[in-house]
Amino acid sequence: MSEFLVVAGMSGAGRSTSAATLEDLGWFVIDNLPSALVPKVAELVGAPGSETERVALVIGRGGGEQHEDVLPVLDSLARARHRVRVLFLDAPDDVLIRRFEDTRRRHPRAARGVEQSITDERRLLEVLRARADVIIDTGELNSNQLRARIRELFGSEDGASPMQTSVVSFGYKHGIPLDVDLVFDCRFLPNPYWDEGLRNLSGLDAPVRDYVLSQPDTQVFLEKVVDLLLMLVPAFGREGKSYLTVALGCTGGRHRSVVLAEELRCRLAGNSVSTSVFHRDIDR
Repeated sequence: MSEFLVVAGMSGAGRSTSAATLEDLGWFVIDNLPSALVPKVAELVGAPGSETERVALVIGRGGGEQHEDVLPVLDSLARARHRVRVLFLDAPDDVLIRRFEDTRRRHPRAARGVEQSITDERRLLEVLRARADVIIDTGELNSNQLRARIRELFGSEDGASPMQTSVVSFGYKHGIPLDVDLVFDCRFLPNPYWDEGLRNLSGLDAPVRDYVLSQPDTQVFLEKVVDLLLMLVPAFGREGKSYLTVALGCTGGRHRSVVLAEELRCRLAGNSVSTSVFHRDIDR
């Protein structure tokens, strides 16, 4: 079964970086293909002898794509039994404005200034955003972190699993991730930061891991979260959800949340739930 990934989103939110990363991962990337030609591409991909199985369609760069034409094409691909997913890249307006100012690039829709162009584009993309299987908020991500997130979500060639589960660690001082489904606050646990021997380490280091996991409340918390997710993952899968992203937050995103994210991945894997981990703030 061929797989199509539509890469869409706000100008300045990271489509170029995402497209380049997908290409590195082996996806056949097509930029700004008119919607009317997508069925022809699907026909060629599905032809006997074709070695192309994963196609990424990047839309909206240059501001020329009519986004209302995309949705019927996606429906036709799904009816033809292709696997179809939509990735939407977003960022807060102030971040997008700053990126355009820093790079001195012209917004593709810059008829009335960058700020108004962003407002217009966001309105036009509302329907496509609502259709997205995955939304990545790149406001707090640098290019390397975005590439890592794309590799985590789309690097596997095994498309058999109907549900992909991701765990994100973060620090509340840097803001709550906006592109997650569930958020758990682990600031109730003792903070290794206040131990001078642990302060400069991270949750990937054994002394911090041992400290966090030795707390009685940690074990109770993990058991309850695992139980909840083992109920939710198949339930969401039955409803057609393709991705579930769980966020664990501590104060700075370097100690407690990192340990818990890694441990949660191990425990879910032990229950046959394949899970990836992304540590958003570990290097801050």
